[in-house]
Amino acid sequence: MGIQVEFNPDLALRDHEEFKKGNRKLDECIPEPLEIGKTYPFLKRGQRNYWLHGEIPLLRTKGEGKLSLPIASIVILEAKHFLQGDEVWTTGLYKVVETYSDDKPHFNGFAKL
Repeated sequence: MGIQVEFNPDLALRDHEEFKKGNRKLDECIPEPLEIGKTYPFLKRGQRNYWLHGEIPLLRTKGEGKLSLPIASIVILEAKHFLQGDEVWTTGLYKVVETYSDDKPHFNGFAKL
C-alpha cells in the first residue's frame, strides 16, 4: 500500500452553480464574482500538491478531467492537508492575479505567456 498524492499544475474548481444547487461546498467552487487582487479559500478532495513559486492557471472543472481553458492566473498562498473521517482533503488560499474571458493561450505548462 502506498501514499496517494496528486501533483496539480493548476487549480481546478467547480462552477459556482454547483454550490447553489447544493452539490458542492462553497470553497470547492469558483467564487462569484471572481475579483483581481482578492484572496479566496479552496477545498479539494485528496492529497494534492501545488506549485507555490509563481502563477498557475485557475480552471473550471466538470470532473473526470473535463477542464476549461484558464479563467484566471492565480498564486497559491497556502495549501495544507487534513483528514475528514477516513478521507484526505487539501485546503488553502489563492490570490487572483489576472482574469481571462477569451480563448487565447495564457499558459504554456507552468510558463505564463
